[in-house]
Amino acid sequence: MTEVEIQVVQLLVSPMHRLAGRPGDGLPPEGEGELVARAQVREGLGLLGDRYFGQPAHRDASVTLMSEENLPVGIDPAVDLRGTRRNVLLRGVDIDALVGSAVSLDCGFGPVTFALHRPARPCAWMDVTIGPGAQRALRDKGGVRCTPLSNGVLAVGPATFRVLPLDQ
Repeated sequence: MTEVEIQVVQLLVSPMHRLAGRPGDGLPPEGEGELVARAQVREGLGLLGDRYFGQPAHRDASVTLMSEENLPVGIDPAVDLRGTRRNVLLRGVDIDALVGSAVSLDCGFGPVTFALHRPARPCAWMDVTIGPGAQRALRDKGGVRCTPLSNGVLAVGPATFRVLPLDQ
């Protein structure tokens, strides 16, 4: 696969880290306005306004892309990015199979490139935010932590997805 037409299903930009503490303590209240129609991407920093934007500890993992096809809908049919806490939900591409690649995503505002560094490992919070068994269901399918390699805009809707040569 070099170029595919896909869908950006959801974008989550959250200014706060909601999953702090222990899962047994219960889920904190949802943040307002976390699901957005557009997100500004900044090279090497992440999504403008997101909790991981410009954080040194997350330099190689400031944005997380996930495939809608891997959501555990058998556990919760309404599961979305608010439960998984990933940033970009894509339909039509197996993003987990592309770890170690560079990709571009063009939502009509020009391509935004990402380096896909490592799998996003599901944590015990998934069993709280989605339902019992979600952590296991998302193993090896929890998305990919990445770094933006360019500035740009992502938007919900149709997009062109490209796998790039590693030298880009």
